[in-house]
Amino acid sequence: MNVKIQSIKFDADRKLLDYVEKKAAKLERYFDNIVETEVFLKLENSQDMENKVVEFRLKVPGNDLFAQRKGKTFEEATDLCIDVLKGQVKKFKEKLRGV
Repeated sequence: MNVKIQSIKFDADRKLLDYVEKKAAKLERYFDNIVETEVFLKLENSQDMENKVVEFRLKVPGNDLFAQRKGKTFEEATDLCIDVLKGQVKKFKEKLRGV
């Protein structure tokens, strides 16, 4: 699986990039036909403490799965996205089996 990570409005450090890449790779446990994963790390201009936004887009054959979450840290938002995507991947697999 190819993982592309883009940080928007800031420069992400290597530790954060490695963390996100490791978490994205875990999604292959649930579905091994993930073609590509795009991750966008964004900083929102707000007074809210939860101003870190992480977006995941999984490209799977015939569909794209998407999750976006906010958190106090990028790691927290990444974990929330991964939890959402696990459910989406499981539903997608069930849909494929039913066809």
